[in-house]
Amino acid sequence: VFPPSSTQEMVWELSAKHIVDSVLEGYNGTIFAYGQTGTGKTFTMEGVVDDEKLRGIMPHAFHHIMEAVEGAASNTEFLVRVSFLEIYNDQV
Repeated sequence: VFPPSSTQEMVWELSAKHIVDSVLEGYNGTIFAYGQTGTGKTFTMEGVVDDEKLRGIMPHAFHHIMEAVEGAASNTEFLVRVSFLEIYNDQV
């Protein structure tokens, strides 16, 4: 649980970046947000995509993965698959 003064960057760095780094090493990774309605899960996960300071975990992860792919040796092959599932009011 992060305090209200936490930035999106802080949440990304401390809670999700290490999972994405492990994914880049070949492991499976899951980031799961759970809690009461109105507690900031969607903002934490999505944020404001066009504002670097307000980017959520998902845009940070996508950016981080694409930077790694672009910076990899030319003989390195990647298969990138991403799934996103939101359950809201018991609706998938």
